[in-house]
Amino acid sequence: MLQRWFTGKSETGSAAVARVGRAGVIAAMLVGWVGSTGFAQSPAAPAPADDAGAPVQISVDLNSRIAPYRPIYRWFGYDEANYTTTAGGQALLRELHALTPAPVFVRVHHLLTSGNGTPDLKWSSTGVYREDAQGHAIYDWRILDGIFDGYKAAGVKPMVELGFMPQDLAAGTPARPYHVAFPKGDVLSGASNNMPKDYRKWEALTRAVTAHLVQRYGRDEVLGWHFEVWNEPDIEYWHGTAADYLKLYDYAVAGVRAALPGASVGGPATTGPRGERARAFLKTFLDHVATGRSAADGGAVPLSFISFHAKGQPQVHGDDVTMGINKELDDVDRGFALIATYPKLRKLPVILSEADPEGCAACSSKMNPANDYRNGTLYPAYTAAVYKRIFDLTAKYRIDLIGMLSWSFEFEGRDYFEGFRSLSTHGIDKPELNFFRMAGLLAGEQVAASSSAETPLTTMLSQGVRNGPDVAALATANARSAAVLVWNYRDTERDAPARDVEVRIAGLPRDRSRVLLEHFRIDATHSNAYTVWKAMGSPQHPSAQQTAELQRAGQLQMLSSPQWIEVKDGVATLPLTMPGESLSLLRLSW
Repeated sequence: MLQRWFTGKSETGSAAVARVGRAGVIAAMLVGWVGSTGFAQSPAAPAPADDAGAPVQISVDLNSRIAPYRPIYRWFGYDEANYTTTAGGQALLRELHALTPAPVFVRVHHLLTSGNGTPDLKWSSTGVYREDAQGHAIYDWRILDGIFDGYKAAGVKPMVELGFMPQDLAAGTPARPYHVAFPKGDVLSGASNNMPKDYRKWEALTRAVTAHLVQRYGRDEVLGWHFEVWNEPDIEYWHGTAADYLKLYDYAVAGVRAALPGASVGGPATTGPRGERARAFLKTFLDHVATGRSAADGGAVPLSFISFHAKGQPQVHGDDVTMGINKELDDVDRGFALIATYPKLRKLPVILSEADPEGCAACSSKMNPANDYRNGTLYPAYTAAVYKRIFDLTAKYRIDLIGMLSWSFEFEGRDYFEGFRSLSTHGIDKPELNFFRMAGLLAGEQVAASSSAETPLTTMLSQGVRNGPDVAALATANARSAAVLVWNYRDTERDAPARDVEVRIAGLPRDRSRVLLEHFRIDATHSNAYTVWKAMGSPQHPSAQQTAELQRAGQLQMLSSPQWIEVKDGVATLPLTMPGESLSLLRLSW
């Protein structure tokens, strides 16, 4: 049944399992729990009506400052921690470091999971902990050091997710008596997600890990990292109750802070709070922090940041996909609203430690053909539309949001453009990575930007972008430059129309008659290796010449050469044509 749900075909037995793979089964399980991590089958939807008459009017006022621009885009994550040390993983991490002047943070699963370090879809391990016959801890730092050394070599910083449970520390349960020996078991079924058999030993493990990191990388460096306790404990990633998780959290924080007083520690990394179960779990955690006592020492419960996840829920119509942008934003809205009810906690930093269009990065288009949207321009256009509205929700609830983490990286040993939720494929960057390059060019203060074709936040929260495109902008300015990100997005890319746009930028220096314009573009023919690859015939073994061409096509490209544009009375007007599901970054300097 799970295979049929994901493929839309009737398959049974080993053939279905072989074609879909463990990741598909896992994703389907998660959908059943939280209703927000995968695709939903739906009858074909009618194409939205579009008003393609007069040009869209976008107005930017550089003098109307909103708030300092927060680089919340600079957070990334992946299940397969051991990909960090591969040549492809290292190359991509260096690219992530290069896309922004701010530090890039990376979060991975399985940092404490038992195993020999061989990755698979949704699986990795370090084998950092085992016990001798007398129950004494034995630490093996080799694989863990390789991962963290890989971060250092690439110039990125870790968000240290404390999980999952080592085999010798996991408590057995009647339902989960064994530890996963991947690939024989699936990620969620085994004791790697069980409670510890001894919470003091769990505390000692977190203390030892933190102390080792401090010794290897330095106290001041590690104080700049973030330690997050577990992942999605409200679903099958945690085989205990909410009360059991609170105890896990308390002892983990005690261990981290014993080794590094002042360390940034937080959680609970729950799934999207639009689900009643996830929202109740998040509330239980916040209540514990606000009024409870630590199970580890009886004192106040430390909390440096609050984390939860936000996921969209696309609908599939055959090979087409209609995005569920309203679902991801609803998660953010409900999570922020809940946090805002706690006067003592609402000023804490918040990290959306996974924020994505759906929930299974490791589910490819071989399993679900609609996942091919991840290769093209619908994905970055969606991300741009979400990005602006997350800023709007942050302002609405006055939340100190510091991170919007994209659970996307790269996959080793898979086909080119297989439709995984990834930033690159075989070292070839996908259009989604170029959104983050654009976001890295925004700087200074966020300034007012409005559009005559912008979908209102209330509409986007209730129904998404169904009745015509969202043509909108996000703008920043500093003393000598400004940047305007413009996109043309709607939830389905079928027959997505181009729109003429007129961007009016006011507040430029009145003593300047011209400013320099650099116009970066993501569309079918710019910053898009996928369309180039398809034009080549979709080769799975491209030649060296083809590979070089694809690598060039995957970089962020300019629509035209830099040009000097006229300014009159502090105003510049720029006419654009925005194809469907496209993005432009207009950078002005003087």
